[in-house]
Amino acid sequence: MKTRRVILASCTALALALGASACGGGPVTPAGGGDKTLDGQTLTVAGVWSGTEQKNFQKVLDAFTAKTGAKTQFVSTGDNVSTVVGSKIEGGNAPDVVMVPQVGVLQQFAKEDWLKPLSRTTEKAADTNYASVWKSYGTVDSTFYGLYFKAAHKSTVWYSPAALDQAGVKPPKTYADMLKAGQAVADSGLPAFAVAGEDGWTLTDWFENIYLSQAGPEKYDLLATHTIPWTDPSVEKALTTLGTLFADKELVAGGQKGALGTDFPGSVEKVFGPDPEAGMVYEGDFVAGVAKDEFGKKIGEDAAFFPFPAVDGGKAPVVSGGDAAVVLKAGKNQKAAMAFLEYLATPEAAAVWAGAGGFLSPNKKLDLASYGDDTTRETAKSLIDAGDSVRFDMSDQAPAAFGGTKGAGEWKLLQDFLRDPSDPKATAAKLEAAAAKAYKG
Repeated sequence: MKTRRVILASCTALALALGASACGGGPVTPAGGGDKTLDGQTLTVAGVWSGTEQKNFQKVLDAFTAKTGAKTQFVSTGDNVSTVVGSKIEGGNAPDVVMVPQVGVLQQFAKEDWLKPLSRTTEKAADTNYASVWKSYGTVDSTFYGLYFKAAHKSTVWYSPAALDQAGVKPPKTYADMLKAGQAVADSGLPAFAVAGEDGWTLTDWFENIYLSQAGPEKYDLLATHTIPWTDPSVEKALTTLGTLFADKELVAGGQKGALGTDFPGSVEKVFGPDPEAGMVYEGDFVAGVAKDEFGKKIGEDAAFFPFPAVDGGKAPVVSGGDAAVVLKAGKNQKAAMAFLEYLATPEAAAVWAGAGGFLSPNKKLDLASYGDDTTRETAKSLIDAGDSVRFDMSDQAPAAFGGTKGAGEWKLLQDFLRDPSDPKATAAKLEAAAAKAYKG
């Protein structure tokens, strides 16, 4: 599970009505119009969110209530969504809707026969309002189960404008230029990068961006599904590229040991905290929330980003993550659940959270003016403009035993590689052994 941080701001109003029809059955009561046609029903939605994210999602639930009359209840699952949802199904108190944060978990739910196919209205909205890649990630065995509502842009490098100005460099366009800029920052007296090596998931994100740009989207898809092994030469090449950075003690704040002792919030603090220890930190758009909320930085002025740069002549990568809404068969309020999914597919629903902050939508019909600041608008535009070249976080597509378990699988092996990046070939072999075991299981 990937760490999330968000920004809290003001909320926009919601407008238009939504018509709907059920999947393979009779009509579903429209979600729009404020006609209170779901009065008396209570919709239970489960998800990983807590804190500010949960409060902002509650605004979306409240807007749905205002339009339909359905009461809503949010249940926070914590990180282990699969276990919690499974136990609730067994106990006869399954939620109606689950916001699933990993493709692998969505696929697991489908294979367990826990999910109800989404309505034709929702599927039509996905076809119209989203790049097709998002629908594909919500589809299992040709059946559309998951609608992506919230996205993350994981191809952003955040930096201190003051640090780059002091070094006399501008945001780079290529990976090679990024390392050169990093050396200039180091020469000016500040290590270039804060690397959150204590959190293995950040290292998978580093790898995925390099791999997507260097090897290309077709290879990325093959590796993500373990159609090609991790011993493929393209993996060793990407690890070699990553290892060049990891091995350079001038570029990495604290060297390998310091990086392995730095978690994600700590990596942001090293760049944007009161006593800067680095000039740049790579991670997703959610870095902005930490820089603003925890350290009072003005986004776009005190903290800015540049797109993760192209590697070895490839295209600049756009790696994403996100939360897909699914409807459980075991839920007690199918009518309200289907209406809620149809509502989530509209740009109006996305505008609620966009106005509240800490949110990106893959819905290309959402007006960028709905976002509260220029930097978020720029990030959202980059995500939308990438279209079908967006690729979902690879580790989130893998079985959790390989791609999502602390102290095991890819997380641990990339931490080991950060500790000693001298043998990419051996690391690739270890990754393949762990992947083969996890995918077989």
